[in-house]
Amino acid sequence: MSRINKNVILVLLTLTSSAFLLFQLYYYKHYLSTKNGADLSKSKGRRIGFDSIQWRAIKKFIMLTSNQNVPVFLIDPLILGLISQNFDQVKNTSYGSTSECKFLCVPRDFTAFALQYHLWKNEEGWFRTAENMGFQCLKIESKDPRLDGIDSLSGTEIPLHYLCRLSTHAIHLVVFHERSGNYIWHGHLRLKRHIDRKFVPFRKLPFGRYPGAFDRPELQPVTVDGLDILMPKDPTHFLQEIPHSRFIECQYKEARAFFQQYLDDNTMEAMTFRKSAKELLQLAAKTLTELGIRFWLSSGTCLGWYRQCSIIPYSKDVDLGIFIQDYKPDIISAFQDAGLPLKHKFGKVEDSLELSFQGKDDVKLDIFFFYEETDHMWNGGTQARTGKKFKYLFPKFTLCWTEFVDIKVRVPCETVKYIEANYGKAWKIPVKAWDWKHSPPNVHPNGIWPISEWDEVIQLY
Repeated sequence: MSRINKNVILVLLTLTSSAFLLFQLYYYKHYLSTKNGADLSKSKGRRIGFDSIQWRAIKKFIMLTSNQNVPVFLIDPLILGLISQNFDQVKNTSYGSTSECKFLCVPRDFTAFALQYHLWKNEEGWFRTAENMGFQCLKIESKDPRLDGIDSLSGTEIPLHYLCRLSTHAIHLVVFHERSGNYIWHGHLRLKRHIDRKFVPFRKLPFGRYPGAFDRPELQPVTVDGLDILMPKDPTHFLQEIPHSRFIECQYKEARAFFQQYLDDNTMEAMTFRKSAKELLQLAAKTLTELGIRFWLSSGTCLGWYRQCSIIPYSKDVDLGIFIQDYKPDIISAFQDAGLPLKHKFGKVEDSLELSFQGKDDVKLDIFFFYEETDHMWNGGTQARTGKKFKYLFPKFTLCWTEFVDIKVRVPCETVKYIEANYGKAWKIPVKAWDWKHSPPNVHPNGIWPISEWDEVIQLY
């Protein structure tokens, strides 16, 4: 075959391939256009409005609570999320229009509201009225965990959740209870044997998988899709709290048993220390919260919370943990402005940072910074006299809320593993003689600071 024929064939093949490719592109574009049109048509077909069972169920629930003077407020994450997207643009308190149900009519099986229990004056009357209006309601209640082990009160149950269904749509009413740390708490939605598991899609409910704690929200009246309701004034903050709201209690029943075995120290010295440590912890919590820094109870303070729901009187300090990525350079000046002078600074941000501040009555605040590795976390320690470094290893952990000395604070969710790492399997037995360099089972030598760095990494005041 001649060279010319080869070139002709090559040109023909190229033209044929190009034509086929153009045909494919045209067909693909036409297919997508047709499919998107069909999907859009299908989506419009699913759209629900003011005549839907869902909107009527919500309207009827709002009427019920309004007539009964029950101050419920909207906490549904999906609806609050939609509202918060328009929050900055909308200057008034009306969301949605009279022609289109934009927020409350997103197709779903349930809508979540909440109330603060101390404001509920006629619970039983409300329940009966709801059923008279056509709602089928479930009441989920349980014992108040703070009363666990108190014989005269241990059987007392409190309402935690209401689930009221009207036809195919359900209202999940989360009952919040006031706690002394100026926050609100809801309980676990634990299903008892007699409850119909198919009453609502329980697994989809965003509240009740575990107990939760939230800052007390400031509420505002708004009109959403023609209905007057209450909702958090800062919906974005409330939404940010939801995935981090998990709450765990100290072991009240075990704490009472602990003090039956080991008598509590009620000497004047112990009582004075507890008072000073409580004030120091509250001041530290306020300072770190204002800085936007997450912290948790660590070391002996965490042990005292979990084991005996109290401050260990012979510990002589308050211990907090902070992830190193949350460190801020102005943390020292913020504590000094709060009246807590720096006592010592060991290590540096890159390695083994530790801060200690001096509180009143010779009670100090120790802040340990935690570093994350592939399979564990650790905080460092430094011996000022020798420059020796130590490393304390912990299994990885997440953070939960709890209540301690009348404030809402974080603790490791995996509390027992955290405490066992620091104090061993026998952590329930009090140990007054404690050497921070040798006693903890998770301590390991970590080298020595070069003398040339001592001015930076060993600062005593």
